[in-house]
Amino acid sequence: MHAALLQVIVRRRVHLLLFGLLALSYLYILPRWADWNQNSRFNLVLALVNDGTVTIDRYVENTGDYAYYGGHYYSDKAPGLSLLGAPVYAVFRWLAPGPALERWQAAAQQSRALSETLRPDGTGLRPDKIAYFLGLVVTTAVTVAFPSALLGVLIFVVAADFVPDGRARLAIALLYGLATSAFPYANTFVGHQPSAFLLFAAFALLLAIRRRGWPRRWLMAVGLLLGYAAITEYPAALIGGVLAAYALWTLGRPLTSLALLALGGLPPLVALAVYDYAAFGTLLPIGYFHSALWSDVHSTGLVSLTYPRPEALWGITFGIHRGLFVLSPYLLFAAPGYWALWRRQELRAEWWVLAAAPLLFLLFNGSSAMWQGGFAIGPRYFLPALPFLALVAGAGLYRAWRHALFRPVIAVACGWSLVAVWAQTLGGQSFPDYTPNPLVDLSLPRLASGDVARNLGMAAGLAGWASLLPLLAALVVAGSALLALGGEQPRDRQTPLKAGEGRVRWAAK
Repeated sequence: MHAALLQVIVRRRVHLLLFGLLALSYLYILPRWADWNQNSRFNLVLALVNDGTVTIDRYVENTGDYAYYGGHYYSDKAPGLSLLGAPVYAVFRWLAPGPALERWQAAAQQSRALSETLRPDGTGLRPDKIAYFLGLVVTTAVTVAFPSALLGVLIFVVAADFVPDGRARLAIALLYGLATSAFPYANTFVGHQPSAFLLFAAFALLLAIRRRGWPRRWLMAVGLLLGYAAITEYPAALIGGVLAAYALWTLGRPLTSLALLALGGLPPLVALAVYDYAAFGTLLPIGYFHSALWSDVHSTGLVSLTYPRPEALWGITFGIHRGLFVLSPYLLFAAPGYWALWRRQELRAEWWVLAAAPLLFLLFNGSSAMWQGGFAIGPRYFLPALPFLALVAGAGLYRAWRHALFRPVIAVACGWSLVAVWAQTLGGQSFPDYTPNPLVDLSLPRLASGDVARNLGMAAGLAGWASLLPLLAALVVAGSALLALGGEQPRDRQTPLKAGEGRVRWAAK
């Protein structure tokens, strides 16, 4: 009994440390100052809270991603993240009255470290810009950074069904959180990471229902997660469909399961319909149909979607510009990971989910006329599917690590992934543009000149590279503590499941 209690305590400490390490890493690098994508979403937050309207007329000047309809301006993005951020921003306004904001604005205006990150021809640290940015920082932390850190913990927990070793599962979670394009978007007010969290949380709940005997009523929570993922990033519905099919296939009583999923998913869809009717006079999500810019792209096919094209598929996988496996080559170990998981009959249903989610998003991204993603790090449209691929890549790494011949290759692949992701994230005040080789031609030169992305160290008065020292120290301490704890003890093996079997018992070793 004492051993079991000790294991529970250690497990919780690992979860908290992992969450804290990831959250600190994400929060430390501040959201970009002038990013059209996130400003479009945050403008809707401001309009909802400050003006009680869905029109962004007062704020539209800070973005080019907007819709114009009926003489007014609107965000052309899926509204889910903005709807989630509105109550957070409202609380921020309530807790940070005028005098406090004025003190923060004065401190920011006097910060030499922050001033050095501004464009010479810009408008400087105006009080209104600082107030906007402080609201953005707080809202992004709650709605994006914290869920992204929690996603890392979920990957660590779910990996126990696929990888028996605790340290290996920690590596899987940390590599996903710090060595893929999830890292730069984990503190950016766009929908990619929140939808990734919602989708993977739904997968984790379905695993708990199927493999650990959780009650079927949890399917309502699964439906809620899938519905909100879809109104946060519309393409998330592709993976939502896969997860719904997985539930109907494996849990039995398909009509009951479908009814519970639909009941849970209804509130987000109603919220989407209400928003669209208020903005565009229709229940359908048509914001992109009224986009003022990029009309030539949005008019291609179905809102830029045509069919998977070879140049796009290559570009988002092995292309130097946005290639997933160029940025994070350790993900190539998904190949042996899929092979290893396929051989485990009890995980065959999960294998199909883990294979279908990345494949569908590769085909979706490869069908877009905007597959590059504009100012971006890696193929950002792929992010909602990335946790599923990263989990399989982790299983492949675990299998390959047992062979000494592969260990140098693994070390190089993981090391490159960390360096490439952090260099592009830290290099400069905006994400890489359309430069053909963003790492070599853009990010590394920026870093060499001392142009480091705005971060919390600069808010404390540290400039350039020195601003990263507090983060480095904290990561060393937290990482050492995680290594000392060594993850969880391996879970007991479970009995194989047949299709339609929802409850299992732990099998004795």
